[in-house]
Order: sequence, then C-alpha cells, then structure tokens
Amino acid sequence: MTVLHDAPVGGEATADARSRVAELHELREQVRRGPSEKATEAQHAKGKLTARERIELLLDEGSFHEVEPLRRHRAQGFGLEARKPHTDGVIVGWGTVHGRTVFTYAHDFRIFGGALGEAHAQKIHKIMDMAIAAGAPLVSLNDGAGARIQEGVT
Repeated sequence: MTVLHDAPVGGEATADARSRVAELHELREQVRRGPSEKATEAQHAKGKLTARERIELLLDEGSFHEVEPLRRHRAQGFGLEARKPHTDGVIVGWGTVHGRTVFTYAHDFRIFGGALGEAHAQKIHKIMDMAIAAGAPLVSLNDGAGARIQEGVT
C-alpha cells in the first residue's frame, strides 16, 4: 500500500482543488478560443467561419454541449508529437435546432487543416453512435483537407 505523506489537507487541500478547477476552466476557455488568433484571422480572411462559429449558427443559442473537447491525437513521427492541439481538429457535440435535439460535428480547418486523424475519427464515430442511440439527426459541417496521412489513416 502506498501512503501519501505530501497530500494537502484541510484549507490547503481546498485551495489546491480550487486552483486546479481554475486551471481547468482556463484550459477549456483556451480550447474554446481555438489554436490562435492568427489562425482565426486567416480563416476569416478566406471568407470562412470557424468550426465553433458554424455550430453557433446552426444550433439554438446556448444549447451546445461539447463532447471530448480536450481530446488529443497520439501519433508519432512527422513532427506530430510536438503538435498535439486539443479537439484534434473536430468539434463534436449536441444541441437543439428549434427545440429539437440534434447531434453535430464540425471540422476545424485551423487545426491540421481539419484533416481526419485517428482521434478525430473516433470523436466523429462517438457522436454518430450517440445520435443513433438517441434517434436524433446528425449534422456534419465539413471544412477539412481530407485524411491526415501522417497518421496512416486509410
């Protein structure tokens, strides 16, 4: 049995927990903003919306529930191990359209050109399964460069 002698207790534990929760909230906000302001500006300069902007236009205001926003790829090689952005280039979740539940996913061109990798595909598969289980429609908002062949996706 392992005994943890350095674990915070009392007020110290509460402060540590609050600090970690604050870090998580900040991370989620960073993920929501996207990879960089420069990438967002480049998307807008092409006359295109970001994935989140497209989802916001599709769904009723405030109804979106994101699934696996912190998911990252696990690929090695081609420099991918140094670039592990959250969402892995696809935003998935559910919300409502005129009050009706709808599942959706949107490729985020700002991350790897929205190209399909393993984690990316697994997120899409998960939301498809959720839509089938709920008997609800699935709406795909595509803006991607195809497959991320560096990962060996076929």
